Amino acid sequence: MGNIKATRRSKIILVPYPAQGHVTPMLKLASAFLSHGFDPVMIVPEFIHRRIISSIEISCVSVPDGLQMDAPRDFFANEKAIESCLPIHLKGIVHRLDEDGEVACMVVDLLVSSAIEVGHRCGVPVAGFWPAMLATYQLVSAIPDMTRVGLISDNGNPQVFGPAKFLHNQPLLSSEKLPWLIGCPSARKARFKFWTRTMERSKSLQWLLVNSFLEDSVDDHVKPQNGALLNNHSRNRQPVVFPVGPLRSKHGTLKNPSFWLEDTSCLQWLDKQNPGSVIYVSFGSWVSPIGEGKMTGLALTLEALGRPFMWVLGDGWRKGLPAGYIDRVSKQGKVVSWAPQMEVLQHKAVGCYLTHCGWNSTMEAIQCQKRLLCYPVAGDQFLNCGYIVQKWRIGVQINEFGLKDIEEGLKTVMEDNEMGCRLKTLYEKTMGEEASSKTRSTLTEFIDDIQRTDESAIPLALEILSSLLNALRFFMTSLIWIIWIGPRF
Repeated sequence: MGNIKATRRSKIILVPYPAQGHVTPMLKLASAFLSHGFDPVMIVPEFIHRRIISSIEISCVSVPDGLQMDAPRDFFANEKAIESCLPIHLKGIVHRLDEDGEVACMVVDLLVSSAIEVGHRCGVPVAGFWPAMLATYQLVSAIPDMTRVGLISDNGNPQVFGPAKFLHNQPLLSSEKLPWLIGCPSARKARFKFWTRTMERSKSLQWLLVNSFLEDSVDDHVKPQNGALLNNHSRNRQPVVFPVGPLRSKHGTLKNPSFWLEDTSCLQWLDKQNPGSVIYVSFGSWVSPIGEGKMTGLALTLEALGRPFMWVLGDGWRKGLPAGYIDRVSKQGKVVSWAPQMEVLQHKAVGCYLTHCGWNSTMEAIQCQKRLLCYPVAGDQFLNCGYIVQKWRIGVQINEFGLKDIEEGLKTVMEDNEMGCRLKTLYEKTMGEEASSKTRSTLTEFIDDIQRTDESAIPLALEILSSLLNALRFFMTSLIWIIWIGPRF
């Protein structure tokens, strides 16, 4: 038997969920792999590929998703494309990239769980990626336990109503605000089915990379009303927890690539405002409009406050604005369709951020040390808000957009002298020099583990090949014997 030469596995395939809040942290992770000498390859749908390819130095391979270019790309359209279209194209890409055994690993966003099975079938090690908070992952992975003890039904509907601690030491969370409880009853049922399937597939993963940090208040148990502690099914696989850093290249730090054209005129407008005077308002890229009535209320409240504000409001969201509103408030406020958010949050004129509490926005606010007015809309935003308000105390939640609600919220966050100190402490804990060093160390340990897995696979491959050759030798010997003695009977 000839010798098998082990090749250096240099490629890492990354498969993000097709939304801005998932692609951005995956690209940051890719840039971290790039700095460790790997050749990361991102697999993205065609519509994303065209929007980001010119602004990054990471290799991207586009795949068709079966959707028309102008078709709505909501959660369920994405799910259909991911389940029916992606695996076929991804399998061919993996085989092509791994022809010489050069793929070290696939990193798959858990929301694209069909790709996990593709990696396993292709014989490539697969790591999961969770772009949100560790606590949210633990909450979703505890679904079997919550079902078993009757906290939720088999369809995911809450059986215990009102605020509760679904995980021990987590903030109180209303039972109606669990991550899958979005939309009408049929949509909620479908989302719950999606999550249960996702978590079932993720059990086969050897690694789970989490874009988060170790919150002191999170552990591995669920605590129902009767006080009994439940096992969390993820405890046998310890998550690799680290906040992914900024997007970098050999030329330095890069801007986060945006799916939408950024209106940079807002930065010049901010330059003209007094330090700490501006209310920055943005509800993210992947939430449904909050409704025309609430949009009108917020618009009128921002105007009535008399304070400068900057509002990120997509064209499709502007139906709720009063007639002539943008022209009327032009001296007081700036309304843009999309903004370079990190540059906005870093600006000294911004004093407060009215946010939906998406995880990327939360992390960016911590990085820029901005106080938060919280108005969660859907999904994991409610749990994120719980940590912001109850645990970290770096923001205040508002439930309405009335003048009194926002005035009181602003007064609380702006006059709390200790809030600035808490923000600084949280920043140091999550993104300071010591935290960054731990992040680099954690990523290095993961890469070393990948390489050890690769090396340990070589003896196994040799053993399997040897067994196959022995079986083939036995088969050929038997065949010759049968041919030789055949004519005698």
